[in-house]
Amino acid sequence: MALTKRIIPCLDLKSGRVVKGTNFLGLRDAGDPVELACRYNDQGADEVVFLDITASKEGRSALIHVIERAADELFLPLTVGGGISTTGDMTALLRAGADKVSVNTSAVKNPGLINEGAEMFGNQCIVAAIDARRNDEMKDGVNEIVMPDGSVCWYEVVIYGGSKPTGIDAVSWAKEAEERGAGEILLTSMETDGVKQGFDIPVTAKIASEVGIPVIASGGVGNIQHFYDGFVKGHADACLAASVFHFGEMTVRDVKEYLLRRDVPVRMDW
Repeated sequence: MALTKRIIPCLDLKSGRVVKGTNFLGLRDAGDPVELACRYNDQGADEVVFLDITASKEGRSALIHVIERAADELFLPLTVGGGISTTGDMTALLRAGADKVSVNTSAVKNPGLINEGAEMFGNQCIVAAIDARRNDEMKDGVNEIVMPDGSVCWYEVVIYGGSKPTGIDAVSWAKEAEERGAGEILLTSMETDGVKQGFDIPVTAKIASEVGIPVIASGGVGNIQHFYDGFVKGHADACLAASVFHFGEMTVRDVKEYLLRRDVPVRMDW
């Protein structure tokens, strides 16, 4: 029997509220995080991700009180990211009710954090979040990615909420994160985030083909077809979306029923 594909609503947090923007900019309020998470719980979401998007840039930890509220009311796995720079931060979030922790900027700056977290809590608890941006200036040592128009590029890891390029090849970093003990890759393309033109299929498919752990596609859902493309063309194990759910354009149930009709295996428990 085929493994079921997961649908994951993502709640980007700023000052305790859910926000959503385009290409990581132009944020607008989308509501209370716990109220939205409960809605997705009822709709049959497989997981919910909370990302405190300004925590690393502001040099603080994720919003523990929000996680505690959510954990009290939700009955589905909860992944939390933002400002996690030590195993102590991981411990605090897992104790607050998170099932997994997502590391991004801190792991790029200190890759050993992935090893330490995996050793302490298990690979299944550690998600390596990668924010990647297309770079057309080719250089030695990067993985070439061929775009639909035939052009060749590579994808660069960016940190601090997409504000700082690193020069690190995203494909290579995904492979290293797996080797260090990450249990999943959460891949967000800055090219497609909030644009609603679909997931960035070339980089998603490339990373999915290079690692042996689940890849979560993130950034770009604008219609229900895009979920299908993420799974079938991008070879993602899970698809994550935000604004289309937050602003009522579709429900998790709508997406799962659509995918079932197109022979994509999903969990249905209602």
